[in-house]
Amino acid sequence: MPLTANAAPSKAQRAYDWIKAQIMSQAFSPGYRLVLASIAETLSMSVVPVREAIRRLEAEGLVTFERNVGARVSMVDGEQYTYSMETLAVLEGAATALSAAHITAEDLAHARELNASMEASLKNFDPQTFTETNHEFHRVLACRCPNERLNDLVTVEWERLNHLRTSTFSFVPERARASVNEHHHILHLIETHAPADAVERAVRQHRAATLASYLSSREDRGAAQRRTT
Repeated sequence: MPLTANAAPSKAQRAYDWIKAQIMSQAFSPGYRLVLASIAETLSMSVVPVREAIRRLEAEGLVTFERNVGARVSMVDGEQYTYSMETLAVLEGAATALSAAHITAEDLAHARELNASMEASLKNFDPQTFTETNHEFHRVLACRCPNERLNDLVTVEWERLNHLRTSTFSFVPERARASVNEHHHILHLIETHAPADAVERAVRQHRAATLASYLSSREDRGAAQRRTT
């Protein structure tokens, strides 16, 4: 019997809609492992429709499947993420360099507290929380930039990255330790009144290193997937 316009959605469709909503709201962040049994229990259904939903999401690029790992949330658009990170490296480097001459002792103390929090979190690592704290760290260091136009451009890229649901640390958690250490270096440059170009270069290299880490990881995952097909 054909479905009518008022027919209830299938279990697979309900699972698809629910999982996709979790991904787009960032409740399931990039790198989040999708455990079929757990999702099925939450939705009060068997794993069969959940598996079908995940296959659809994989075809759309929202989910990736790794051998011996299972399904994980993937980047929506890796290319756009790359462009945003490259742009942010330039803009945020310049904004932080201009901000350095105006940053207060309270700002620096707050930034150090944030970095200490990130360092402490490495023991029980949560990529999403780490990413949020990392964003606040960089916001504090750039917040005194006197160039309002530059500030607006930096904010646009921050918001674009958030829209892309990017959390590099979900895919390369080992990058988190290096990131914290680089934060220490940037703080040291600002506290010792290093030349503006040195601060700018350090911030740009910091962002570039995070991007390079993600791209390298993506290439490794792609090579591994090709070997299994």
